[in-house]
Amino acid sequence: MRLLLDTHIALWMVEGSDNLSAKVVEIAESAENILFVSVAAIWEITIKHAKGNLRLHPREARSAFHLAGLVELPVTGDHAEAVASLPQFADHADPFDRIMIGQALYEAMPLITADAKLWRYHPTLVVPA
Repeated sequence: MRLLLDTHIALWMVEGSDNLSAKVVEIAESAENILFVSVAAIWEITIKHAKGNLRLHPREARSAFHLAGLVELPVTGDHAEAVASLPQFADHADPFDRIMIGQALYEAMPLITADAKLWRYHPTLVVPA
């Protein structure tokens, strides 16, 4: 199965964080699964690093993702158009989250996230971590 990882899940995975649930570890360890990280996640890391909110340099993150076997998923116009179909929530307008949900919808691959605000967008496509 092809699965898209939210930014924090991808970071936790390469860090070996205890924040990963047993469910996500099982998914990651299954040879049947192909794990993707969005280019939008790398962009998000770049912005957070530049603001001083994340110590990890985006180049290091990208290298760690590649070493972990994560496949980069480019952002396309089709992904951007898929965002138009998403509901609007007053308490959530994060553009990185929304494009990754759009990617998951367009590519028909589950998005793995621990962010409960994302779970309500598309319950059959978002996998709670």
